[in-house]
Amino acid sequence: MNILMLSDVYFPRVNGVSTSMQTFCRELVALGHAVTIVAPDYGVADEAPEFEMIRLPARRIFFDPEDRLIRKSAAKAVVGELAKRPWDVIHMHTPFRAHQIGLALARATGRPTVESYHTYFEEYVANYLPWFPPAILRFFVRRFSRKLCGSVDHLIVPTTEMADVLRGYGIETPSTVVPTGIRLDEFARGDAARFRLAHGIGAAQPMLLTVSRLAIEKNIDFLLEVTKILKSEFDDFVFVIAGEGPDAPRLKRVTRSLGLDQHVRFLGNLDRDTTLLDCYSAADVFMFASSTETQGLVLIEAMACGAPIVSTAVMGTATVLRDAKSALISEVDVGAFARLVARLMRSPEERRALSAAGPIDAERWSAGALMRKVVAMYERLADGGRSSRHADATPARATRTA
Repeated sequence: MNILMLSDVYFPRVNGVSTSMQTFCRELVALGHAVTIVAPDYGVADEAPEFEMIRLPARRIFFDPEDRLIRKSAAKAVVGELAKRPWDVIHMHTPFRAHQIGLALARATGRPTVESYHTYFEEYVANYLPWFPPAILRFFVRRFSRKLCGSVDHLIVPTTEMADVLRGYGIETPSTVVPTGIRLDEFARGDAARFRLAHGIGAAQPMLLTVSRLAIEKNIDFLLEVTKILKSEFDDFVFVIAGEGPDAPRLKRVTRSLGLDQHVRFLGNLDRDTTLLDCYSAADVFMFASSTETQGLVLIEAMACGAPIVSTAVMGTATVLRDAKSALISEVDVGAFARLVARLMRSPEERRALSAAGPIDAERWSAGALMRKVVAMYERLADGGRSSRHADATPARATRTA
């Protein structure tokens, strides 16, 4: 099959959408399909891409310098070029300029469209507009979601919890629940000793970890409050925060105000193929408390690397953690969370048991098995011919490559 992926974000911008897309595309290529990604140009050359990349001119967003907005002129121009090519499926991953390109291309070709609903917008936006009346905010977010989802032929949602949310919005677009998986072989080679040596962390020194974009919705303040409680009992431990984001300066100020400078280290983004794997493997406890995740991919990565987990279980994380033997689940309470982390810090035996269970738990999230479900859905859509939502188009001839 020839599959077109469209997104307003992709590497080098690090976040869950970028990671999910990369995993999707790698697995599709491994299964013999042709994949093209259209994404913003960040001014950084792609190093030996594994699939075709089309980078579009984009401008910085003044309130979020990490992100880019594809220029309208570039979006308009690329539709004509892409319409000449024989796509089987057009798959959009974000709801902005990339979504508009996908819909325009569907109108021009009649090819079926898929949208991945990666972000729990209702909770996400609430974190950034806390002063906005909640009822009005819910109204606009739900109307936006209905319009977005109603414009495509099929949805991919990462968990049943997210599918239930969309049904609650009154969205009737057919959907398939497909979590973002991981390539298990890539997470079996972390070197804990190498990471600890590189960062001056003693072999026996307790190391807590979270891996996250540094943004307000990730609830890292909660984890810093947990760390403050732990400080009263444990002297020699370090809390590693791996990731970057717009909230980093504020979080560093909070760290100083809580007197945690000696315990907290902000390491920025780590390389996914090397240092990040080492980091996961070095952790005595992986902590996570975000309430806006549609899935919580980092939890699966931590499992695969054998990092014992303490996490809340809200929305998508509840799906990942259901029946997991490698995690302790906490209520959304700083004291309760801290007690579970302290319990693991005191018990090497329990940490070893959770660590051993991690790779077994992660097997449920094998990307290869999950991607076959996606391919079957693509094939059903492609075999159906023209997009029912863009029936006025003249369909392009689709050519199968696998």
